[in-house]
Amino acid sequence: MNKKYKLLIFDWDGTLIDSEATIVSCMQQAIEQEGLEERSADEIKNIIGLGLEEAIQRLYPEADEFMVNTLVNRYRAYFFSDDAPQSQLFSGVAETIEALSDAGFLLAIATGKSRRGLDKELACSGLEDYFPITRTAEETFSKPHPMMLDEILVDYNVDVENALMIGDSEYDLQMANNIAMDSLAVTCGVHDREQLLEQNPVGLLYSVTEIPDWLNDDY
Repeated sequence: MNKKYKLLIFDWDGTLIDSEATIVSCMQQAIEQEGLEERSADEIKNIIGLGLEEAIQRLYPEADEFMVNTLVNRYRAYFFSDDAPQSQLFSGVAETIEALSDAGFLLAIATGKSRRGLDKELACSGLEDYFPITRTAEETFSKPHPMMLDEILVDYNVDVENALMIGDSEYDLQMANNIAMDSLAVTCGVHDREQLLEQNPVGLLYSVTEIPDWLNDDY
């Protein structure tokens, strides 16, 4: 298996887990409760991958700090309630992550989720033991700022040329570009192939389940 890369850094939402319906539902619920002008599912889908505050600012550029914080709190209250739809790993992801770990790759997550949100979904997925190093937007900066990648590299003591960022959004790939890290795009999530290819990833796959074969190829 290709050993140029020692460290594989995964986005979470839309890359490993099918969370689009959950995020759209939670955001629309928060917007409705606050009595704001509606945003479509496509508009909300397009901001998946950003930190929650940054996502809200994209949806409502006129929002002041109080409005942003109010929507954040409403979103999180619904997300952690029993009423919110639950996200599930994409088919084959668990087996793929296990295979990559068994092959000797270091694994990490860089996500726009909150720490509490990521920990909840990691625990439910059963994958937490495979990802000893994770970073969330509330701990560093939101994508596409590269700080979370910087910190993961330091934690693992891996050079940037030996790491690969894997994600489904242009924000993931922009973050990698901003630190001169290779990126690999997957099209199972929120952004289409044209958006992803604009960021010059080293490869484009449909799903993370294709990664072991891709790493074995002389791409």
